[in-house]
Amino acid sequence: MELIASLIIQAVEIYWFICIIYIFMSWIPNARESSFGQAIGKLVEPLFAPFRQIIPPLGMIDLSPLVALFALRFAMDGLRYLFNMFL
Repeated sequence: MELIASLIIQAVEIYWFICIIYIFMSWIPNARESSFGQAIGKLVEPLFAPFRQIIPPLGMIDLSPLVALFALRFAMDGLRYLFNMFL
């Protein structure tokens, strides 16, 4: 059971880093239009989309990915707490 818990937590942490990479790709021209950027976008945009509906962009600055990352980090901490409580 501990193996499954650690695999889930590691998978969420890897997803968090993929989100960070996708955010940094917005600083590089045409990086999101590459095949690598589109593949990451297919993974990350389902997380960012609900937050984009709630939080409008402030001019050219989109804060919804940051809020999504905070929510994902909060979920990761919750998973760790639950797994530590039951294991």
